[in-house]
Amino acid sequence: MPEDVKTIRQMCAEYGVTPRTLRFYEASGRRFPQRDGQHRLFSRREEARLKLILRGKRFGFTLDEIGELLNMYDRDDSELRQLRRTCEIAYAHLAEMERKRDELEEAIEDLKQELAWGETILRTASPPKAQE
Repeated sequence: MPEDVKTIRQMCAEYGVTPRTLRFYEASGRRFPQRDGQHRLFSRREEARLKLILRGKRFGFTLDEIGELLNMYDRDDSELRQLRRTCEIAYAHLAEMERKRDELEEAIEDLKQELAWGETILRTASPPKAQE
């Protein structure tokens, strides 16, 4: 096997994904590994595509958005066009992530206040009376 090609087992170990995940990406058209009989072999190009897929997922991109970007690169090899579209999608996701973060920070502060109130009540409450 050539040195610049990896097996499915090597890809799974290196990127922390399951064979099922790689087969799913293949079936959905996101990646196209070479075949040697029943064996899937991943070139450096396929490895780079997987890195982009995993990074996109980490940033909250949908598989359709990731596919759009990968297909755009395959179609016209226009890095500027792909980068422009990537930035559009990334800015939209960043805005959504910041909105969610702000909501979460507000909820955390509300919960802290409620807990402080509850602890104050508990500290000032008289101990329960023993039953006679």
